[in-house]
Amino acid sequence: MQKIPSSKMILDLEIFNFINGFAGRWPWLDALGIFCAVYLGYVLLFCLAVFLVKDFKKYWRMVLGALAAALFVRFVLVQSFYLLKFRLRPFVNNNHVNFLISYDPHATAFPSGHASFYFALSTIIYRYHKKAGILFYLASFFIVLGRVFVGVHWPSDVVAGAVVGIVMGLILNKLFRKINFS
Repeated sequence: MQKIPSSKMILDLEIFNFINGFAGRWPWLDALGIFCAVYLGYVLLFCLAVFLVKDFKKYWRMVLGALAAALFVRFVLVQSFYLLKFRLRPFVNNNHVNFLISYDPHATAFPSGHASFYFALSTIIYRYHKKAGILFYLASFFIVLGRVFVGVHWPSDVVAGAVVGIVMGLILNKLFRKINFS
């Protein structure tokens, strides 16, 4: 008996095919997509270091809180999701994916660890520094868009990861305030 895909799965596939369909057309766009998917996150982490160099006393709580939230969300919360459910990545068993980076086909896709990490980071940054927070959110959006573009995540993976990151960032912001972290 063949399983009939749900309308959510079909929508996920259509959005994936639209975004990933631009891969492989223009070398400059592929390079930009790979940069966003793989390297833009390092730029954000470098920016955190710049905040510390600029004014350590003013920004150390922001940087520490952002890293603590992002690491907790990615390596505790999302890792727990991975133990509960395995989801294949788009490039596994699909010959129509424009696969631009090498990635472990045995790693589960849902939710996106990159999305959860960078959106949690952005949520904490936004609380302390609105303009920087907006730039961090924008960069996080391009990171997760890049992850779909290069073929390693479904759109629902990155949306779920972003939601987890933002919600946990908001909760941890409140917790940090209560323990006089800020």
